[in-house]
Amino acid sequence: MNLRRTRAVARKELLHIVRDARSLTMALAVPLLMLLLFGYALTLDVDRIPTLIYDEDQTPESRTLQARLQGSRYFEILGNVDNYKSIELAIDRGHCLLAVVIPRHYARKILAGSVADVQVLVDGSDSNTAAVSLGYAEALLQAHSMEIRVLAYNRRASGTLRLPVEGRLRVWYNSEIKSKNYIVPGMIAVILMIIAALLTSLTIAREWEMGTMEQLLSTPLRPAELVLGKLAAFFGIGLIDTAVSIGVGVFLFEVPLRGSLWLLAFTSCIFLFGAMCWGILLSALTRSQLQAYQMGMLTSFLPAFMLSGFIYAIENMPVVIQIVTYIFPTRYFVTVLKGIFLKGVGLEILWGEIAFLIAFAALVFLLSTQKLKQKLA
Repeated sequence: MNLRRTRAVARKELLHIVRDARSLTMALAVPLLMLLLFGYALTLDVDRIPTLIYDEDQTPESRTLQARLQGSRYFEILGNVDNYKSIELAIDRGHCLLAVVIPRHYARKILAGSVADVQVLVDGSDSNTAAVSLGYAEALLQAHSMEIRVLAYNRRASGTLRLPVEGRLRVWYNSEIKSKNYIVPGMIAVILMIIAALLTSLTIAREWEMGTMEQLLSTPLRPAELVLGKLAAFFGIGLIDTAVSIGVGVFLFEVPLRGSLWLLAFTSCIFLFGAMCWGILLSALTRSQLQAYQMGMLTSFLPAFMLSGFIYAIENMPVVIQIVTYIFPTRYFVTVLKGIFLKGVGLEILWGEIAFLIAFAALVFLLSTQKLKQKLA
């Protein structure tokens, strides 16, 4: 390998990038816009659930339950209604997600020590949100029921009732349970995969369409030198995108970075190199920029978004799909990012994922050089 020839190719690509101001702006601006858009708009938090209350009892005890609902951050009380028709209309129009119906004689049953029913109506159109909302409502009602039972016992007996089991919860790694702490690290991996693959997927195809590949064929340039030279210029842009994405995640979205910054930089460079080599391979497989772009989107965006564990838990997918996810590098990089950002773990935990990223980068680099060798032959 001749370093001089590699530098010449890198300089040629760098000049092309600098002269194409629109492409350069897009390459630098799109990752930032995607991170801001997904970071602010995409959330898995279910709180401030629009709620209506239908109180048929109208007693101090029923108003106590209403106050309990209003004091919870998970429910946003829109108001009170006096019939089921209003609840049905609000749910149909999408104004209300949940309704709590306190039936007649609720207070009488409570004071008598018997079981008092409370009806919860949930809009099940969005099954995940409905299940979480129902869980919040059931937990609140159970806690309220237990308080009433303890208070009634203490009034009847001379002693004080103590619960046999007291649960003390401790959340590790994301103590505030904020979805952005889970989403932003995964989004960095998705953005880098898309940008890296798309940046380099057009390079070789562009040479064929512009007619400059014939000039390269007449030079003593080797496939490895061509690949590394073209990667060098785009790799710099990828590093800038990586630094911007990490900076936005840490300083703007306040995602904790508990692990090693050096390990994060090292794994990001490996992932970028592999993703860019994948783009080169796609570009070498076709002589059309349009086909290269389409293949780049199909093989980078969809797997990175759907099959990496970025949003959807891989453990909940069918077994066949779980097996398929093992071939995509984004799955491993998402695991690395979440481990470094949230858990603060190091190489002793993440060595398997990092080893796969290195193997993937090496394999795709060899495949791209072999394919270019066939093209140049």
